Amino acid sequence: MVQARIESVLVRRPTLRTAFPPDFAARLEGRTVTAVARRAKYLLVSVASGDTLVMHLGMSGSVRIEPGADAGDSEADPHDHVVFALSNRRLVIFNDPRRFGLMDVVATVDLGNHPTIGGLGPEPLSAEFDGYALARACAGRKITLKAALMDQRIVAGLGNIYVSEALHVARLSPHRLASTIATPAGLPRASAHRLAAAIKLVLERAIARGASLTYRGSRFQVYDREGARCRRRGCGGIVRRRTQAGRSTFYCRECQR
Repeated sequence: MVQARIESVLVRRPTLRTAFPPDFAARLEGRTVTAVARRAKYLLVSVASGDTLVMHLGMSGSVRIEPGADAGDSEADPHDHVVFALSNRRLVIFNDPRRFGLMDVVATVDLGNHPTIGGLGPEPLSAEFDGYALARACAGRKITLKAALMDQRIVAGLGNIYVSEALHVARLSPHRLASTIATPAGLPRASAHRLAAAIKLVLERAIARGASLTYRGSRFQVYDREGARCRRRGCGGIVRRRTQAGRSTFYCRECQR
């Protein structure tokens, strides 16, 4: 998409998770894409006019690229909700069967105040995320460690699967209070450093093996392994599943404390 002009935008329905802005297509058509980036789980496509297209895939969304010069050239799929036709004769097609995704167009200078982007915590693989940052964010918090890691204001873009995996690597129970990894003054205990390192390790391993939305078949340590043996060497515990805030948590009660 970078350096290509958006020739046309076809929006096939008025809403996804939220309604499209009334001027959605008009603010993108005829504009050249200057950059494509990511913040947490949001895709950001900046155009030369000073606007940014904000996209979220939701639970079932995907983007595919096809050859074509006009948005109407794409094969009809009832779940292809938005089609962008580019000047390089490519079609960028957003497909979302469950319609939990979203799209918006905002002024780039206002991204920091946008309800989807503003207030997000540090990126987990960035240099600014470490045991100190994690401890400061968790100090005094009377919520579980699992809930804290799912809070996008504490760390951005960390989802349910890799929260379970990181807590297992760090040997920390998802049920312990978030405040226990920090001192009363907000300084990191050893568990905060261990957890921050585990988060980075789990994500780096996932990227290296090409993890994506199609996660079945990946070799997880605890996620989706209820009733199976813990894979930690020498543990021998059984993976359990509990529901926390409506999401499944997988953990080993023997080695995660």
